[in-house]
Formats: sequence, structure tokens, C-alpha cells
Amino acid sequence: MAAVICLGEALVDRLGPLGGDPASAPLDQCDDRLGGAPANVACALARLGTPSAFVGRLGPDGIAESLVQLMQQRGVDLRGLQRDPGRPSRVVLVRRHADGERVFQGFAGDQGQGFADQALDTEALERAWPALSVGARWLLVGTIPLATPPSARALRWAVDAALASGIQVALDVNWRPTFWDERSDPAAGPDPRALDAMAPLLTAASLLKLAKEEALWLFGSADPSAISAALPQTPDVVVTDGGNPVQWCFGGVSGVLEALAPPQVVDTTGAGDAFSAGLLHQLVQAETAPQAPTAQEMLRFAATCGALVCGGAGAIDPQPDAAAVEQFLARL
Repeated sequence: MAAVICLGEALVDRLGPLGGDPASAPLDQCDDRLGGAPANVACALARLGTPSAFVGRLGPDGIAESLVQLMQQRGVDLRGLQRDPGRPSRVVLVRRHADGERVFQGFAGDQGQGFADQALDTEALERAWPALSVGARWLLVGTIPLATPPSARALRWAVDAALASGIQVALDVNWRPTFWDERSDPAAGPDPRALDAMAPLLTAASLLKLAKEEALWLFGSADPSAISAALPQTPDVVVTDGGNPVQWCFGGVSGVLEALAPPQVVDTTGAGDAFSAGLLHQLVQAETAPQAPTAQEMLRFAATCGALVCGGAGAIDPQPDAAAVEQFLARL
């Protein structure tokens, strides 16, 4: 039984050559890596030892076969996976800077009907949900499925179903403007349509994770305690800021965690997803631990997961297991 259900996109990140353009670079100079934030979190949780499930939609292509094989190898529950007979799996073009930072700049593979992840089907999700949700403690979602009506309906249905059955919702905002409009500036904030679509998720989440710029766009503040107080359910809030300290508010108690320097930085893709997985892993473990870890301890574990992912290419391959995380922490 999955303790955490991860719903959303699974795709390929096409990493361009350092400093180069993945849209125009020869394919042999690009590095295709399996990814997508919810898929990344599901795989990272499974590697850490927390049972996870992935709910999403993939196309009739080799990308889908590779993602299925990888998630099966990790032990991710795929009973909620849908296959689209016509729309392809999505390829995201990722421009990489010399320091490892990346910019999502568009897509490849669209044949005129959009991508499979945009067509997540609510009726198929309803059929799979009873088996998936048995024993689940968390539903992890982002905002990307809100960008298109079919996947938005499925996401909203899943959130309502989770709340109705006592499953807590974790929201990683993960704002990506190009998923809403491919012509958008990758650094642009959400427009009124996106803000309206996000509002119900913000008020449903028990755990809210935002990058600093997302916090400022949505709440006009990067203070986690102020963000928590601004929402009716007063969720736990984590605000990340790249390599700067993480700010958090759990149960009304606030704190700051100094950033953990990774052993090396090859690629920062997926670091935030590994952080999310590490935190959810700790929250699940804490439910049965003889002595629950403090919020600071849980966040240090999560930050270590994110730091270690930066040491390899792609979002999934470098994900650590729990022993590697503990070994890194022991050396600090």
C-alpha cells in the first residue's frame, strides 16, 4: 500500500549542452533524463523506503516504456497510470548554465494534439482511486495539471477525494509558466487565471512548499508564518531559496535551516523534488517512530536529499537512499 500518492506529470527533461540551446543542439549533444516533479517524488520516496504510487498519463511511445520500467524497478505503484493512445509523452527542453542552474524553455514532440499528461482522465482516476488510496497518508500535487482543463478536473477530483477520506494534501507549487503558455517568459509570475486556479489547492494543503519567488507572487511575503496565518487551515509551510537558507513554519513554530552545500553540482534538476520526498518520508516515518524527529531534523534530512541529487545528471538517477542521507548527515 502506498503511503504517498504522487499525481501529475511524468516526462523527459532534455538537458542541453552546458551553455547551449537544447532546441537547436544535435541530439547527441543533449542528455535526455526521465523526470516530471510528481514522478521524481514518487521515485525518490521509493528509494528512501516509503511506499509510493504515481498517478499520471503517458503516451504510446518509448518515453512511456522507459518511465514505466524505471518506476517499476523502484517499486512505485502504477495502478493509477493511464496510457493515451494518441498524444505523446512530453519532452521538456532544459537550458543548463555552467553553474548547474537550469531554465525550462519549451517542449518537443507535440504532434498537434498536445501531450498525454494534459489529458489525465477523471473517470479512469475514479476507477483506480479505491485501490490506490487504501492506507495512503498523503497526496502530493503541483500546479502544472491546472494548466489544461482535463488534467485540472482530475487534479481537483483527487484533492477532494483525498480530503474526504482523511488523506492530507501536500502542495509543491512548482510554478512553470511555459506549461500554461509556451510563449511565456520562463521567469514570469502567474497571471490572474493561474492564480484563480491555484486558490483551491492553497486552501486544501496541509503542507505547502514554495520557492521564495512563488511565495512573493502568491502571498506578497516570503515569511512562512505569515503565509500559514493567511490561509484558513494554517498549513505547515516551507519556503526555499536556491542555495540560501530554508525558512519554515510547522505547527505555528518557525525556524531557519542553513543551506547544505552539495558535494558537487552537476545539475540542479530535481533537487526540489528530492527535498519534497525527503520531507514526506520523514513525516510518514514520524507517525510510527518511538520518538518523532523535530521539524528542524526532518528538514535537514530533506535538504540533504536535495543536495545529493545535485551531484548527478537528471532528477531521478542521483536520488539517494536513506543510508546515503544518514551518512552525509553524519559527516557534517
